[in-house]
Amino acid sequence: MKVTCHREGLLGACQVAAAGVAPRDVKPVLRNLKAVVEEDRCTLMATDLEIGVRLEVRGVRVEEPGEVLLPTQRFLAILREVPDEEITIEATEDRCMVRGQTTEFEMPGEDPSAFPEVPTFAEEKFHEIKAGQLRDMIRRVIFSAASSEHSRFGATTGILVELEDDSAVLVATDGRRLAWVKGQAESHGGHSTKGQMPVIPVKAMQLLDRNLTEPDEIVRISVRPNEALLKTERAMISTRLVEGRFPSYRQVMPTKHNARIAMTVGPFLSAVRQAAIMTDDESKRVTFNFAADKLTLQAKGAESGRSRVEMPMDYTGKTIDISFDPKFLIDMLRIMEPDVTLLVDLLDTQSAAVFRQEPNYMYVVVPLVATSTG
Repeated sequence: MKVTCHREGLLGACQVAAAGVAPRDVKPVLRNLKAVVEEDRCTLMATDLEIGVRLEVRGVRVEEPGEVLLPTQRFLAILREVPDEEITIEATEDRCMVRGQTTEFEMPGEDPSAFPEVPTFAEEKFHEIKAGQLRDMIRRVIFSAASSEHSRFGATTGILVELEDDSAVLVATDGRRLAWVKGQAESHGGHSTKGQMPVIPVKAMQLLDRNLTEPDEIVRISVRPNEALLKTERAMISTRLVEGRFPSYRQVMPTKHNARIAMTVGPFLSAVRQAAIMTDDESKRVTFNFAADKLTLQAKGAESGRSRVEMPMDYTGKTIDISFDPKFLIDMLRIMEPDVTLLVDLLDTQSAAVFRQEPNYMYVVVPLVATSTG
């Protein structure tokens, strides 16, 4: 096998594919990237046996087709450090050579056939969605998924994907907050997840997000009984679904409110960040006082001190005091455009609040037990 590649392009592709490389405590062969060189293309593959990725490398000149295993970390180090615009990779059964104009690196060869097969996308049933929209949807919910260390119940360490007819819905929750977003999609071959609750791991969604670089590119999503296939123009990601049952989220989404307040994202985010300066590890709390024409945010730390921030708002209802972990609000506000208007639905001090961007986004946050901040 022999191929010449543009170094920076290959580095970028390897960095993306490396997200699918297995950690050190699994099979040694899985610590490699597999490069398959055909007459007109080069495809990188990586897998940890849960997630697999196939990524097309552009800007290559193929002299001899073939396959090679590349030790991920060492190969990435070569690509980062060498100054050459182009590099040539040449592999035989027992060695792999990487050459630039003034550099040469020789590594022992490994058998490419020992690398597990990574699926291709050959589905007849799937949904299509524009990459720009899908990327925005992923970023609006992914921060609400539970980490493996803090998963309290069910399949909450991923994102629920609901695909029906002309719509796609993504949902994520960690039990203390829930994010829901809806977008347009197109079904092919009668593809639908109705009656299912497929949850795609956060890692796979992060990898997909890194591949959504062209807003108008079409992404294909196909859900099988135990796995999902995610196809962009140059990448194909396969992933096992998260085991367990996703919570029945519709049952916990508030349907009533005593106050609905319009807030502009930019000023609201700034006020929350300012108030949060005086929180500490023991008191991760900001109290929000919604009163006539004014929102007051207060925080108090045992050792850090206290903060008080006021901002005007259009509200004439009854006064409501409610406390939140400011991180939960900042996570949501910082991924939205500053001039966007949010609707805040409040019932009382103890009930979950709903932040809406009509008509296709909802973010539900459970409040903390209210305490005086002095």
